[in-house]
Amino acid sequence: MVESNLTPRQQKWRSSVRDGLERDTGKPLAEWIVIARSCPESTPRARQRWLKVEHGLLQNRAMWVLDEAFGNKDSWDSPGVLLDALWSDPTSRAILDAVDKAASTNSGTIRTVRKSFTAWSRKVQFAALRPLKNGGAILGCALPPSYAEPLSATRHESWSERLKSRLLLVSPSDVDADVRSFLMAAWETS
Repeated sequence: MVESNLTPRQQKWRSSVRDGLERDTGKPLAEWIVIARSCPESTPRARQRWLKVEHGLLQNRAMWVLDEAFGNKDSWDSPGVLLDALWSDPTSRAILDAVDKAASTNSGTIRTVRKSFTAWSRKVQFAALRPLKNGGAILGCALPPSYAEPLSATRHESWSERLKSRLLLVSPSDVDADVRSFLMAAWETS
């Protein structure tokens, strides 16, 4: 597994957000930080809405400016913090470890930790895992649901639209030869 929390494509996207800020708004980052710190709101979402309504700054740039102005413990730049917060249940964490081991066997695999799920990519995302409140996890794969049993169609997930199938995992032992083969097939499509 590549020791980075972002794929080259994601790094390029983040750079484009950063590089275009002054060009598109006429204000450098330092000025946006002063504006953000003057916001009367106290929560990140409310601050983001305020930047949009009052200053026309759209979501991605607003959240980046807020991260720079106030710091963000949930940042992609702090994957360990995100990972520990997301996978605090011991059973779910053991499932994550088993999926991570299986998903990371191929060279060039990058694990990205998000607020609500953990994803694996090569050039693009091929799998994601989301913990469930009552234990267990949902695995999404970049495979059609018809690829094999017991995959089913995804429903209302926040991960990549490429992940067309899902599978419920209730214990680390569910990450068996079939799941490893699903992950390999999904990796090959990415």
